[in-house]
Amino acid sequence: MRNPHNEPLSSDIIGDAPVGHSPKEGAQPERKCVLTGRHDARGELVRLALSPDGDVLPDALARAPGRGAWIGVSHAELETAVANGKLRGALARAFKGATLTIPADLAEKTRAALTRALTDRLGIALKAGTMLLGTEKIAQGARAGAVVWLAHASDAGTDGPNKLAQAWRVGEDAEGTGLKGVILPLDRAALSVALGRDNVVHLALTDAAAAERVAVPLRRLMHFIGLSDLGRAQLDGEAASAACQAIDTKDI
Repeated sequence: MRNPHNEPLSSDIIGDAPVGHSPKEGAQPERKCVLTGRHDARGELVRLALSPDGDVLPDALARAPGRGAWIGVSHAELETAVANGKLRGALARAFKGATLTIPADLAEKTRAALTRALTDRLGIALKAGTMLLGTEKIAQGARAGAVVWLAHASDAGTDGPNKLAQAWRVGEDAEGTGLKGVILPLDRAALSVALGRDNVVHLALTDAAAAERVAVPLRRLMHFIGLSDLGRAQLDGEAASAACQAIDTKDI
């Protein structure tokens, strides 16, 4: 991707705490949404950049060189902004008159890009050996204090997540606190496809850096599909289940 003007880019994992944990105060820089004018944390906004042909495309990990345009709206709001021309006007100003082609399905492309970025990061963690799968392995690792991030499929139910959260609190000497895992906006079928394993319902990470890398696309995806308010702690199972209906395994 390219952009007509340069914009300093920083590492996308600095200042982004894993979902379910609180980032350090002031750690996340802010960016301004070109559609709403609102300033929000960089980790919750999506960066748009230009392809060599001038197509406006999502930059899911905010790594494309050059000047970018940031959006902090939901999937539905982006669809409306594309349809009514508001996004074109905003990008024309942001990109200083560069020739733009805005795909009619930009909202879908954005959701798919964020989903792929998340599942790619999970896959990398699995290959690196920093991921635990299966209730017993996760529980054992959690009680031993080896787990730094805990998550579950959107259709995981309540018993499994609650039992693993309890084991995690024991291992972290955090009993009586609100420490618990996150319900992902991906069901077990999507997670199984992404990780190449059967029936993936629960997963945990044992490496803090890997958890930070996963947190970046996860936070952006949840914000984009309207789950950001819930995502900072434990997502409501029904809300996450409804959101994951929009996640097609072809995007993974």
